[in-house]
Amino acid sequence: MNIPGDPVMLLSFVNTQLRDNYPSLDEFCSSYGVDKSQIEEKLQKLDYMYDKDKNRFV
Repeated sequence: MNIPGDPVMLLSFVNTQLRDNYPSLDEFCSSYGVDKSQIEEKLQKLDYMYDKDKNRFV
């Protein structure tokens, strides 16, 4: 499955998926076949970090 390449669109997409469908970033990444570190690096450029307790990027 394709995920957005643009960091702002990626942020929105990932947070929506985490909220609606996945209990963790690990499960999201496994389901979409994407590298967790790549997502974290892209979103860190926007000053967003994954919050495990909230299960979203904040």
